[in-house]
Amino acid sequence: MTSAKTTQAKGTGEYAKVNGINLYYETHGTGRPLILLHGGLGSGEMFGPVLPLLAERHQVIAPDLQGHGRTADIDRPLDIRLMAGDIAALIDHLGLDRPDVVGYSLGGGVALQTAVKYPAKVRRLVMASANVRPDAIYPEMRAQQGQVNAAAVAFMKDTPMYQLYQRVAPRPEDFPKLLDKIGAAMSKDFDYTEEVRGLQMPTLVVCGDADMAPPSHYVEVFKLLGGGMRDGGWMGEGRPEGGHALAILPGLTHYNICTSPQFAAATLAFLDEQSR
Repeated sequence: MTSAKTTQAKGTGEYAKVNGINLYYETHGTGRPLILLHGGLGSGEMFGPVLPLLAERHQVIAPDLQGHGRTADIDRPLDIRLMAGDIAALIDHLGLDRPDVVGYSLGGGVALQTAVKYPAKVRRLVMASANVRPDAIYPEMRAQQGQVNAAAVAFMKDTPMYQLYQRVAPRPEDFPKLLDKIGAAMSKDFDYTEEVRGLQMPTLVVCGDADMAPPSHYVEVFKLLGGGMRDGGWMGEGRPEGGHALAILPGLTHYNICTSPQFAAATLAFLDEQSR
């Protein structure tokens, strides 16, 4: 596995040849390492104003996932379990000692699978706006997801996702293929209930109060971790044994939570609290 500075003027960062993919990542700040994973059709850039807030206290490593941003696609499906292998390989490549892993939406699913498949590599997990079953999403949003494919390119040319991809992707012409792969991934059924129940590290579940799935779904995920089952107690003795937590952030949607200072504040408070 090798790593080299990119010479492309349109982006700064490094590439790591890991797990069969040439993975782009940027590093910001210093401190305990934090892997920050973006949402679908985005890149590490989508965290915008919150990235400096996180980098004030952590070394933030922000990869562009398979087929996204400055990471070119490879010949395999877009599968969060496979992308978790990319992140685990990046952790090894960089010699990181149990970084925290923080993911939003698609990245939240990748973060979850990284924690599930490689628990010894992850200190704490934050998964934001990441549903664990497809039927948790509002029906009208599931209908929209069903329309994501290459034919939707014409309707997306004025969107920030399309414009970002055209600006930074190694092969801008691959955007229709990315839509086909994203659509195929979203059409599959899944249920990560047992994976969540078996998480071995402190986990923060985050959502907006007007997210793509109702707050009740994220409360359900928190319950899988032993949360919300009893009074927390004067000294916190009734909180979940694993140190898990839930944050429902007010006034936020699926589309602006990843740029909200509330998201950064909740994440930092959870990651930086003293170990129980």
